[in-house]
Amino acid sequence: MSSTEHFYSLNRFLREAHGSKVIKLSIDGGFTCPNRDGKLSTKGCLFCSAEGSGDFTPSAQLSITQQLHSALDLVSKKWPQSTKYIAYFQSYTNTYAPLATLKAKYEEALAFPQLVGLAIATRPDCLEDETVAYLQELSTRTHLWIELGLQTSNEASARQMNRGYTLDCFKDAVFKLASYGIEVVAHLIIGLPGETLEDYLATARFIGQLPLQGVKIHMLHILDDSPLGRIYQKNPFPLLTEEEYIFAVGEILKLLPSHFVIHRLTGDGAGDHLLAPLWTRNKKQVLNHLNHYLKLHDIYQGKF
Repeated sequence: MSSTEHFYSLNRFLREAHGSKVIKLSIDGGFTCPNRDGKLSTKGCLFCSAEGSGDFTPSAQLSITQQLHSALDLVSKKWPQSTKYIAYFQSYTNTYAPLATLKAKYEEALAFPQLVGLAIATRPDCLEDETVAYLQELSTRTHLWIELGLQTSNEASARQMNRGYTLDCFKDAVFKLASYGIEVVAHLIIGLPGETLEDYLATARFIGQLPLQGVKIHMLHILDDSPLGRIYQKNPFPLLTEEEYIFAVGEILKLLPSHFVIHRLTGDGAGDHLLAPLWTRNKKQVLNHLNHYLKLHDIYQGKF
Protein backbone atom coordinates (compact mmCIF):
# COMPACT_ATOMS: atom_id res chain seq x y z
CA MET A 1 0.00 0.00 0.00
CA SER A 2 1.09 3.56 -0.63
CA SER A 3 1.49 6.03 2.20
CA THR A 4 -1.96 7.48 1.45
CA GLU A 5 -3.83 4.16 1.49
CA HIS A 6 -5.35 2.76 4.66
CA PHE A 7 -6.31 -0.68 3.34
CA TYR A 8 -5.84 -2.91 0.30
CA SER A 9 -9.13 -2.44 -1.52
CA LEU A 10 -10.83 -4.88 -3.86
CA ASN A 11 -10.99 -2.14 -6.49
CA ARG A 12 -7.19 -1.77 -6.43
CA PHE A 13 -6.66 -5.54 -6.44
CA LEU A 14 -8.88 -6.06 -9.49
CA ARG A 15 -7.34 -3.14 -11.36
CA GLU A 16 -3.89 -4.61 -10.74
CA ALA A 17 -5.05 -8.06 -11.85
CA HIS A 18 -7.04 -7.03 -14.93
CA GLY A 19 -5.82 -3.58 -15.92
CA SER A 20 -9.19 -1.85 -15.62
CA LYS A 21 -12.28 -1.39 -13.50
CA VAL A 22 -13.95 -4.76 -12.87
CA ILE A 23 -17.58 -4.95 -11.75
CA LYS A 24 -19.27 -7.84 -9.93
CA LEU A 25 -22.64 -8.90 -11.32
CA SER A 26 -24.70 -10.56 -8.58
CA ILE A 27 -26.85 -13.52 -9.61
CA ASP A 28 -28.99 -16.23 -8.03
CA GLY A 29 -28.00 -19.73 -9.13
CA GLY A 30 -31.24 -21.24 -7.84
CA PHE A 31 -29.54 -23.21 -5.07
CA THR A 32 -30.76 -23.89 -1.55
CA CYS A 33 -28.84 -24.55 1.67
CA PRO A 34 -28.41 -27.54 4.02
CA ASN A 35 -29.30 -25.19 6.85
CA ARG A 36 -32.70 -24.61 5.23
CA ASP A 37 -33.72 -27.79 3.42
CA GLY A 38 -33.68 -29.97 6.53
CA LYS A 39 -30.31 -31.65 6.11
CA LEU A 40 -28.99 -29.63 9.07
CA SER A 41 -31.90 -27.38 9.92
CA THR A 42 -34.90 -25.62 8.43
CA LYS A 43 -34.27 -22.28 10.17
CA GLY A 44 -31.13 -21.17 8.37
CA CYS A 45 -28.62 -18.84 9.95
CA LEU A 46 -30.71 -16.50 12.11
CA PHE A 47 -29.39 -13.32 10.46
CA CYS A 48 -29.97 -14.58 6.90
CA SER A 49 -32.82 -13.12 4.86
CA ALA A 50 -35.49 -15.12 3.08
CA GLU A 51 -33.49 -14.59 -0.13
CA GLY A 52 -30.40 -16.25 1.32
CA SER A 53 -28.42 -12.99 1.48
CA GLY A 54 -29.09 -12.43 -2.21
CA ASP A 55 -31.47 -9.51 -1.74
CA PHE A 56 -30.11 -7.57 -4.70
CA THR A 57 -29.89 -10.37 -7.24
CA PRO A 58 -32.19 -10.81 -10.26
CA SER A 59 -34.88 -13.49 -10.10
CA ALA A 60 -33.71 -17.11 -10.05
CA GLN A 61 -36.52 -17.78 -12.54
CA LEU A 62 -34.27 -16.20 -15.18
CA SER A 63 -31.42 -18.11 -16.76
CA ILE A 64 -27.86 -17.33 -15.68
CA THR A 65 -27.32 -15.43 -18.94
CA GLN A 66 -30.53 -13.43 -18.52
CA GLN A 67 -29.59 -12.55 -14.95
CA LEU A 68 -26.17 -11.34 -16.02
CA HIS A 69 -27.73 -9.11 -18.68
CA SER A 70 -30.17 -7.76 -16.09
CA ALA A 71 -27.39 -7.10 -13.57
CA LEU A 72 -25.29 -5.47 -16.30
CA ASP A 73 -28.13 -3.10 -17.16
CA LEU A 74 -28.15 -1.89 -13.55
CA VAL A 75 -24.40 -1.40 -13.06
CA SER A 76 -23.81 0.14 -16.48
CA LYS A 77 -25.71 3.22 -15.30
CA LYS A 78 -23.13 3.73 -12.56
CA TRP A 79 -20.03 2.50 -14.40
CA PRO A 80 -20.70 3.00 -18.12
CA GLN A 81 -17.03 2.69 -19.02
CA SER A 82 -16.42 -0.70 -17.43
CA THR A 83 -15.68 -3.50 -19.86
CA LYS A 84 -14.84 -6.39 -17.52
CA TYR A 85 -17.08 -8.31 -15.17
CA ILE A 86 -17.13 -11.03 -12.52
CA ALA A 87 -20.22 -13.20 -12.05
CA TYR A 88 -21.02 -13.37 -8.35
CA PHE A 89 -23.06 -16.42 -7.32
CA GLN A 90 -24.41 -14.80 -4.17
CA SER A 91 -27.68 -16.34 -2.96
CA TYR A 92 -27.77 -19.33 -0.61
CA THR A 93 -25.08 -22.08 -0.92
CA ASN A 94 -23.60 -22.13 -4.39
CA THR A 95 -21.74 -25.45 -4.25
CA TYR A 96 -24.68 -27.34 -2.73
CA ALA A 97 -25.74 -29.36 -5.77
CA PRO A 98 -24.53 -32.27 -7.92
CA LEU A 99 -21.36 -31.52 -9.83
CA ALA A 100 -23.18 -31.68 -13.19
CA THR A 101 -25.53 -28.92 -12.02
CA LEU A 102 -22.65 -26.76 -10.83
CA LYS A 103 -20.78 -27.20 -14.10
CA ALA A 104 -23.81 -26.23 -16.17
CA LYS A 105 -24.37 -23.01 -14.23
CA TYR A 106 -20.74 -21.96 -13.92
CA GLU A 107 -19.96 -22.69 -17.56
CA GLU A 108 -23.01 -20.72 -18.71
CA ALA A 109 -21.74 -17.76 -16.70
CA LEU A 110 -18.24 -18.06 -18.14
CA ALA A 111 -19.67 -17.79 -21.67
CA PHE A 112 -20.91 -14.26 -20.92
CA PRO A 113 -19.02 -11.60 -22.92
CA GLN A 114 -16.10 -9.89 -21.19
CA LEU A 115 -16.43 -11.98 -18.04
CA VAL A 116 -13.04 -12.35 -16.36
CA GLY A 117 -13.96 -14.26 -13.23
CA LEU A 118 -16.35 -16.06 -10.90
CA ALA A 119 -17.00 -15.34 -7.23
CA ILE A 120 -18.85 -18.18 -5.52
CA ALA A 121 -20.41 -17.83 -2.07
CA THR A 122 -20.84 -21.10 -0.17
CA ARG A 123 -20.51 -22.92 3.15
CA PRO A 124 -17.34 -24.71 4.30
CA ASP A 125 -19.33 -27.92 4.84
CA CYS A 126 -20.46 -28.01 1.19
CA LEU A 127 -17.17 -28.60 -0.60
CA GLU A 128 -17.01 -32.18 -1.86
CA ASP A 129 -13.66 -33.41 -3.18
CA GLU A 130 -14.89 -33.66 -6.76
CA THR A 131 -16.29 -30.14 -6.54
CA VAL A 132 -13.02 -28.72 -5.26
CA ALA A 133 -11.12 -30.54 -8.03
CA TYR A 134 -13.42 -28.91 -10.59
CA LEU A 135 -12.99 -25.51 -8.94
CA GLN A 136 -9.24 -25.93 -9.24
CA GLU A 137 -9.62 -26.59 -12.95
CA LEU A 138 -11.86 -23.54 -13.27
CA SER A 139 -9.23 -21.41 -11.56
CA THR A 140 -6.82 -22.19 -14.41
CA ARG A 141 -9.32 -20.72 -16.91
CA THR A 142 -10.69 -17.70 -15.07
CA HIS A 143 -10.18 -15.56 -11.98
CA LEU A 144 -11.95 -17.55 -9.30
CA TRP A 145 -12.48 -17.01 -5.61
CA ILE A 146 -14.67 -18.77 -3.05
CA GLU A 147 -16.45 -16.81 -0.31
CA LEU A 148 -17.05 -18.57 3.01
CA GLY A 149 -19.21 -17.19 5.79
CA LEU A 150 -17.31 -17.32 9.06
CA GLN A 151 -19.06 -14.33 10.68
CA THR A 152 -17.38 -14.98 14.06
CA SER A 153 -14.73 -17.19 15.64
CA ASN A 154 -16.81 -17.35 18.83
CA GLU A 155 -18.33 -20.85 18.83
CA ALA A 156 -21.06 -19.87 21.30
CA SER A 157 -22.17 -16.99 19.07
CA ALA A 158 -22.09 -19.28 16.03
CA ARG A 159 -24.34 -21.80 17.75
CA GLN A 160 -26.68 -19.03 18.85
CA MET A 161 -26.94 -17.87 15.23
CA ASN A 162 -27.53 -21.47 14.05
CA ARG A 163 -24.50 -21.35 11.74
CA GLY A 164 -24.41 -25.13 11.62
CA TYR A 165 -20.66 -25.84 11.41
CA THR A 166 -17.68 -25.57 13.70
CA LEU A 167 -14.63 -23.36 13.60
CA ASP A 168 -12.52 -26.40 12.70
CA CYS A 169 -14.80 -27.08 9.73
CA PHE A 170 -14.22 -23.54 8.48
CA LYS A 171 -10.48 -23.74 9.00
CA ASP A 172 -10.21 -27.13 7.28
CA ALA A 173 -12.14 -25.81 4.26
CA VAL A 174 -9.85 -22.79 3.92
CA PHE A 175 -6.71 -24.96 4.01
CA LYS A 176 -8.27 -27.45 1.61
CA LEU A 177 -9.13 -24.79 -0.96
CA ALA A 178 -5.77 -23.06 -0.52
CA SER A 179 -3.96 -26.37 -1.09
CA TYR A 180 -5.64 -26.47 -4.51
CA GLY A 181 -4.49 -22.93 -5.25
CA ILE A 182 -8.02 -21.48 -4.91
CA GLU A 183 -8.46 -17.98 -3.49
CA VAL A 184 -10.69 -17.79 -0.41
CA VAL A 185 -12.54 -14.81 1.08
CA ALA A 186 -13.96 -14.86 4.63
CA HIS A 187 -17.14 -13.03 5.67
CA LEU A 188 -17.25 -11.32 9.09
CA ILE A 189 -20.27 -9.79 10.81
CA ILE A 190 -19.70 -7.09 13.42
CA GLY A 191 -22.35 -6.60 16.10
CA LEU A 192 -23.74 -10.09 16.68
CA PRO A 193 -25.86 -10.23 19.86
CA GLY A 194 -23.74 -10.48 23.00
CA GLU A 195 -20.41 -9.97 21.24
CA THR A 196 -17.92 -7.30 22.27
CA LEU A 197 -14.90 -5.64 20.72
CA GLU A 198 -12.71 -8.45 22.06
CA ASP A 199 -14.79 -10.98 20.12
CA TYR A 200 -14.31 -9.01 16.90
CA LEU A 201 -10.57 -8.77 17.49
CA ALA A 202 -10.33 -12.48 18.31
CA THR A 203 -12.02 -13.22 14.97
CA ALA A 204 -9.57 -10.90 13.20
CA ARG A 205 -6.61 -12.65 14.84
CA PHE A 206 -8.06 -16.04 13.89
CA ILE A 207 -8.45 -15.27 10.19
CA GLY A 208 -5.09 -13.52 10.15
CA GLN A 209 -3.46 -16.92 10.65
CA LEU A 210 -5.25 -18.50 7.67
CA PRO A 211 -4.22 -18.65 3.99
CA LEU A 212 -6.95 -16.28 2.86
CA GLN A 213 -6.98 -13.95 -0.12
CA GLY A 214 -9.36 -11.49 1.44
CA VAL A 215 -12.12 -10.56 3.86
CA LYS A 216 -15.58 -8.98 3.82
CA ILE A 217 -16.66 -7.05 6.90
CA HIS A 218 -20.09 -5.67 7.52
CA MET A 219 -22.46 -4.64 10.29
CA LEU A 220 -25.19 -6.96 11.50
CA HIS A 221 -28.41 -6.11 9.64
CA ILE A 222 -31.71 -6.90 11.31
CA LEU A 223 -34.11 -7.85 8.51
CA ASP A 224 -37.81 -8.40 9.00
CA ASP A 225 -37.78 -11.55 6.86
CA SER A 226 -35.05 -13.23 8.93
CA PRO A 227 -35.44 -15.31 12.12
CA LEU A 228 -33.31 -12.75 13.96
CA GLY A 229 -35.60 -9.99 12.75
CA ARG A 230 -38.61 -11.72 14.27
CA ILE A 231 -36.72 -12.12 17.56
CA TYR A 232 -35.73 -8.44 17.49
CA GLN A 233 -39.29 -7.28 16.88
CA LYS A 234 -40.45 -9.11 19.99
CA ASN A 235 -37.46 -8.29 22.19
CA PRO A 236 -35.16 -5.58 20.77
CA PHE A 237 -31.51 -5.94 21.77
CA PRO A 238 -28.68 -3.38 21.65
CA LEU A 239 -27.02 -2.70 18.28
CA LEU A 240 -23.86 -0.80 17.49
CA THR A 241 -23.99 2.87 16.63
CA GLU A 242 -22.20 4.05 13.50
CA GLU A 243 -19.39 5.45 15.67
CA GLU A 244 -18.96 2.14 17.51
CA TYR A 245 -18.92 0.23 14.24
CA ILE A 246 -16.31 2.51 12.68
CA PHE A 247 -14.11 2.22 15.77
CA ALA A 248 -14.37 -1.60 15.65
CA VAL A 249 -13.48 -1.72 11.94
CA GLY A 250 -10.44 0.44 12.57
CA GLU A 251 -9.23 -1.89 15.32
CA ILE A 252 -9.81 -4.93 13.10
CA LEU A 253 -7.89 -3.43 10.18
CA LYS A 254 -4.85 -2.93 12.41
CA LEU A 255 -4.72 -6.70 12.96
CA LEU A 256 -5.34 -7.95 9.43
CA PRO A 257 -2.31 -8.89 7.31
CA SER A 258 -1.49 -6.17 4.79
CA HIS A 259 -1.77 -8.60 1.85
CA PHE A 260 -5.43 -9.44 2.58
CA VAL A 261 -7.73 -7.86 0.02
CA ILE A 262 -10.52 -5.92 1.74
CA HIS A 263 -13.59 -6.82 -0.29
CA ARG A 264 -16.00 -4.84 1.87
CA LEU A 265 -15.99 -2.61 4.96
CA THR A 266 -19.73 -2.09 5.25
CA GLY A 267 -22.78 -3.64 3.67
CA ASP A 268 -26.26 -3.03 2.34
CA GLY A 269 -29.42 -4.16 4.06
CA ALA A 270 -32.42 -4.49 1.75
CA GLY A 271 -34.28 -1.21 2.28
CA ASP A 272 -37.74 -2.76 2.27
CA HIS A 273 -36.77 -5.28 4.94
CA LEU A 274 -34.22 -3.43 7.11
CA LEU A 275 -35.45 -2.96 10.67
CA ALA A 276 -32.17 -1.74 12.15
CA PRO A 277 -29.65 -0.19 12.36
CA LEU A 278 -31.07 2.49 10.07
CA TRP A 279 -27.75 4.34 9.79
CA THR A 280 -26.50 1.55 7.50
CA ARG A 281 -28.88 2.70 4.77
CA ASN A 282 -26.49 5.48 3.77
CA LYS A 283 -23.56 3.34 2.71
CA LYS A 284 -21.68 6.20 1.05
CA GLN A 285 -21.89 8.31 4.20
CA VAL A 286 -20.67 5.43 6.38
CA LEU A 287 -17.68 4.86 4.11
CA ASN A 288 -16.87 8.58 4.05
CA HIS A 289 -16.99 8.72 7.85
CA LEU A 290 -14.87 5.57 8.06
CA ASN A 291 -12.20 6.87 5.68
CA HIS A 292 -12.08 10.17 7.59
CA TYR A 293 -11.68 8.28 10.86
CA LEU A 294 -8.84 6.12 9.50
CA LYS A 295 -7.01 9.17 8.20
CA LEU A 296 -7.56 11.18 11.40
CA HIS A 297 -6.19 8.42 13.62
CA ASP A 298 -3.45 7.18 11.25
CA ILE A 299 -4.97 3.70 11.08
CA TYR A 300 -3.88 1.36 8.33
CA GLN A 301 -4.24 -2.31 7.59
CA GLY A 302 -1.58 -4.45 9.28
CA LYS A 303 -0.45 -1.68 11.67
CA PHE A 304 -0.27 -4.12 14.55
